[in-house]
Amino acid sequence: MSSRAVGSPLHSLRKRDTPVPAAVSAQLIIKDIGEIYSRLLDHRPIIQGEVRYFIKEFEEKRGLRELRVLEKLKSMVSETNNQTLPSCQEAMHNSLNQALQTLETANHKFCRLQQREQEETELSGNQLKTDEIKNKAQRELLMKELECCQAEVDNKQRKAMEHLKEQYTEMEKDLSKCVSF
Repeated sequence: MSSRAVGSPLHSLRKRDTPVPAAVSAQLIIKDIGEIYSRLLDHRPIIQGEVRYFIKEFEEKRGLRELRVLEKLKSMVSETNNQTLPSCQEAMHNSLNQALQTLETANHKFCRLQQREQEETELSGNQLKTDEIKNKAQRELLMKELECCQAEVDNKQRKAMEHLKEQYTEMEKDLSKCVSF
C-alpha cells in the first residue's frame, strides 16, 4: 500500500483510477471536497468544545467562589455604609466645625487689628496735620522775631554808622585844624 491512508481524499481518488461514470465521479469529488472543508476550514466543533469547557469552568468550578466573593463584597459595603461612613462623617463634621471656629476667630482678630491700624493711621495723620499747623505757626512766629531782631540790628548798625560818621567828621575837623596850624 502507498503512503496514502485509507479513507483519505487521495485514497478515494486512487479508487477512481478505474473507469467510473461521470455523475458518480462528480459525487465522489464533492464528497471529498466536503471532507477537506470540514477538516481544514470548519472550526465549529472545536469552538463548541471550547465554549462547553468555558461554561463548565465558570458555572461549576468558579460559580460558588464568585458568589462567595460577591457576598463578602456586599457585607463589606453594607458595613462601610452602616458603621464607617457615619463615623467618618461625624469626625469630618467635628473637624470642619473646629476649623471654621478657628477661621472665624482669626478673621475677627484680623478685623480688629486692621481697625486699630486704620485708627492709628488716622490719628497719626491727624497728629501730622496738627504738628504741621504748629510748626507753621512757630515758623511764622520765628520769622516775626527774626524780622524784629533784624530791624533792631539794622537800627543799631545805623546808629553805630551815624556815630562813626560823626566821630570821623570830628576827627577830620581836628585833623584839618591840626594841619592848618
